Formats: sequence, structure tokens, C-alpha cells
Amino acid sequence: MNITFHGAARNVTGSKHLIRLNDGTAILLDCGMFQGMGEHTEELNEHFGFNPKKVDYLVLSHAHIDHCGLIPRFVAEGFNGQIFCTAPTMDLAKILLMDSARIQEQDTEYSNKHRKRNGQPPLEPLYSEEQAMEALRLFKIVDYNEEYEITPSVKLKFTDAGHLVGSAAVNLSITENGKQTQITFSGDVGRYGDMLLKSPQPFPQADYIILESTYGDSLHKDVGAIEDALLEIIKHTCEIKKGKLIIPAFSVGRTQEILYALNALELKGTLPDLHYYVDSPLSEKATHVLMNHPEVYNKEVADVLKVDANPFGFKGLRFIQSTEESKALNDDPTPCVIISSSGMAEAGRVKHHIKNNIGNEKCTILMVGYCEPSSLGGHLLRGDDEVFIFGDKYEVKAEVQSIKSMSAHGDYEDLLHFISCQDPKKVKEIFLVHGEYEVQQHFRQRILDKGFATVEIPYQHQRVEI
Repeated sequence: MNITFHGAARNVTGSKHLIRLNDGTAILLDCGMFQGMGEHTEELNEHFGFNPKKVDYLVLSHAHIDHCGLIPRFVAEGFNGQIFCTAPTMDLAKILLMDSARIQEQDTEYSNKHRKRNGQPPLEPLYSEEQAMEALRLFKIVDYNEEYEITPSVKLKFTDAGHLVGSAAVNLSITENGKQTQITFSGDVGRYGDMLLKSPQPFPQADYIILESTYGDSLHKDVGAIEDALLEIIKHTCEIKKGKLIIPAFSVGRTQEILYALNALELKGTLPDLHYYVDSPLSEKATHVLMNHPEVYNKEVADVLKVDANPFGFKGLRFIQSTEESKALNDDPTPCVIISSSGMAEAGRVKHHIKNNIGNEKCTILMVGYCEPSSLGGHLLRGDDEVFIFGDKYEVKAEVQSIKSMSAHGDYEDLLHFISCQDPKKVKEIFLVHGEYEVQQHFRQRILDKGFATVEIPYQHQRVEI
């Protein structure tokens, strides 16, 4: 058999790893969208590097867009097999993929107005809402720790990866010519001691491991300091400078973590009396999905639920739905906190909020997660004096801050802990994906120091025989 790495290879997004057996059976692990890759993003998302019609099965690790976002296009181009995932992942994917289609259509329409003025041809969205609905019909739920037979020679087991509600490591047991091979794909690995979720679960002994490495050279700060950091930035921006605090945050996962931290401040009686807006139609639905799956919560959240029935709600919080309400926020000069997607500020309503406030030195843009270097968020984090938004140049006068410890990705200690359940002598090879190349090189050495024999960093579209 062989594995070809069609995404998240020496970069962080676009997860797609294709396993092809000797009998021709093809199993795709994730079908994610590339994000924040600058001018190359569109081209990368339009071309898979393989024929979707010749893929038999898709196994989805979790519902983040960089792991599931191209599924509707994948189906539209001819894939017609089953898509395996956990129940919470299916719930999230339903709302995420529909939202992704709407955002693409809206952003494409907005960009085309600019392109028309410049005499450029119009763009087309990657897929429509109708195509997203068609893809969702192929989803099939597999419970955690259930051994599911995909074919007589391929068995699947999901183990909790602790990264997002429903996130899973994909464990495949493949039999060829009487020989059994164990392959584990980590998906994205969460943190041990996460703010909301249970810690990643040990997984079965593997022969080959496809391992994410987003924070392979970083150590996160203490999670408990996030509340204090948020409070300090809110007071500095909204009470002292009398400006707006704009927080780009993915609607699933990061937004709920921020709401949980703000709710904790209210329980302590220290949350400033302000308006807190969540401007993402998806976020409220995603929050309800998380509340509908309390089995994923860690003990600390379970304890909070004993005294607070809604750990994501507090005084002053309002979810914005309509475009008109979203636009009205930009016309209101009142100091407030606006949490809006996407996290890299590459798409969605937050891009408009940044455009309208980036020239105001009273305002603060707070980044709370990883950003691809070429994304708008990446340029802001780098300290660029000027940035392009919807094709126009803007001077950065607003303050830019970050809370790097707010990550659902494990740091290098978490990742090493994740693979510590394995006997290094039995692991033939580890493939590092989902990371910047320089980071992966550092992390590779850390893994080798733990006794693992071979660690490879595949490049885009590289094929490896195993």
C-alpha cells in the first residue's frame, strides 16, 4: 500500500492524506480546505491532486474547516462513498459546511464588485449550499472505541483526540496478503488539561503514525492565565482607550473557549459591564452542539455545570444573526467586545469589522490562535504597518495583541505525551503533517530523542510506499 500527502504537507491547513491499498481500494483521511495561503489559496482548493471518483471511502477526524471544508467539492467532483465520523463531528459538520458555503457565496459576491470595478473577470465559490447538503447525505456515524468494519480487510476505530467536540484519532487496521498493518492518523491533538474538553485518549499500538505538529516547537502558557489576560485587554481597550475589542475566532471551539472564560469572570464578579457580541450566525449553533454533548466535557466544566446551567452565557452577551445587525456594529462608536469568525481573519464578518476599525488607534485586534503567515491575521501578528483587505490597502493604527496560549492544539509536550502510549521499537515510521517546515524539523528531533527510529516530513503530493 502507499500513502500520498495531498494537504497539510509542510504547512498547517488543507488536511488530505490518501491511502491506496494494493487491490486499488482508496481511503482518504480528511478533506480539508486550505486557509490563509495568500494568492495560492484559491488554486490549492480548486485542485485535489487526485481523482475524487477513484476514492472509495473518506474518514473524517473532526469538523474544523481545514479538515472537512472541501467535502462538498469532493462530492461534486465525483466521490460517492461513505464518510465516517463521530456523532458530534457530524452535528458540527452539518452547520459548518452550510455556513462555509454561505460565506463563500457572500465573500465572492463582495469581491466580484471590486473585481468588476477593476475590469477583472468574476470568481465562482468553491461550492454551493445545495452541494453541501448533497455531501452531508454520505455521512455515517461511528462511535468512539467501536471497531467498525469498512471492508473485510479494513477496520476503523476512533479514539478521542481532545481537540474539539467530536475530534478523533483515526486508527486503521489493514490486512493485505495475510499481513496486518496498523496506521494511526492523529487528526489534531488537543491539550492535556484543556479548558473544556477531556484529555486525548491513548490509542492502539501503531506501525505507522501520521502526526500533526502545529505547535511542535512551542510550549503554551498556563490555561488559567487566559481569564486574567482577557480581563486586562478588555479593560485596557474598552474602559481606558474607550475603543472596540475585535477578536477573530473560529466559530467552533475557540469562540466557546472565550465565552467560557468570560463567563468565569462574571462568576467571579470581575467581568466589565459592556456589550459582548458574537457576530457569527454559526457560533450560536455550534455552542448548542457543544452543550448537547456534555460527555466531552472535562471534570472542571462538569463542576461548573452544577452551579451554572449555561457556562457559555453571561450578562451583556448577544449573538448577532443578520447582516444588517452586523453592519450596525460598525456604525456604533460605543466601546464593546466583538467576537467574530474566522480565526485567521481571512473570511467572514470579522474581516469587515477589522476593515472598519483598523484605522482607529482606540481599538484593539486580539488574535487568539494560530494564523498562517500569509493570512490577514498572520500579517497583523507580524506587525505589518499596512495590510490588504478585500484588495484595498489599509494602514494599521489599531493596537494588535495576542494570547498565544489560547490554542486547542497541543504543544510539543502534549504531542510527545500523545505518542508516549506507543512502544517506539514497534513504530516503523512517523510522518509529520500539519506544521510549518521549520517547526517540524525541530519537532522531528524531539521525537527521535524519544527513541522513535524514523520520522519523515512529507512534501505536498509526495507518495510513500509502506
